[in-house]
Amino acid sequence: MGGMLEALQAGLPGLGLSLPQGAVEAMCAFGQALLEKNQVMNLTAITEPEQVARLHFLDSLTLLTLTDFRQKQVIDVGCGGGFPGVPLKIACPEMKLTLLDSLGKRMAWLSETLPGLGIEADCVTARAEEEAAARREQYDVAVSRAVARLPVLCELCLPYIKVGGVFLAMKGTAAQEEAQEAKRAIALLGGQLERLPVFCVEGTEHAVAVIRKVRSTPLAYPRRFGKIKQQPL
Repeated sequence: MGGMLEALQAGLPGLGLSLPQGAVEAMCAFGQALLEKNQVMNLTAITEPEQVARLHFLDSLTLLTLTDFRQKQVIDVGCGGGFPGVPLKIACPEMKLTLLDSLGKRMAWLSETLPGLGIEADCVTARAEEEAAARREQYDVAVSRAVARLPVLCELCLPYIKVGGVFLAMKGTAAQEEAQEAKRAIALLGGQLERLPVFCVEGTEHAVAVIRKVRSTPLAYPRRFGKIKQQPL
């Protein structure tokens, strides 16, 4: 845990962030729980504590520099082991967080683990395209990390966001190419690409597509996943 703590504390100034008291320790406690559970369940391919700090926590926290999460309704679509949603909630406890993923065992672990660490989140086991009907345009911010190509990801996430809200899609080195691919999808779904900032964490670059919701998403979307995958917008 010491290495994780030191790596987190060393990386925060580079992002221009200062966290609430106890937040770094809470992240380390969550990271430790993640690594322990990872021995019996596939939660992360990153198993070195220092790398968990840099490539999971600091990577997730870059989103705090892009919008104000305070008092916002936030959904993490395809949250996996809890990223980027859990670090964001620890860093900004005023947000209201929904974690959404289709893998029940993963969500059961998050449901059991987070309350013991004092982290409040609504953990929902569902497919994103199916749950959208029940939660349509209820969120100020949607976040997602490396779940699918951007045209597909936009159809899964933009229906959840209120008009005026924002979608923060964390992407890798192909971000520019994916943004070009997604132009039609973004427009059809009521979005507008505002910018594509690039961050460098641990020598690895990632970009974030900042997509503003400017119009309601037509009720025809999202489609069934088979259709989304076969015929991306």
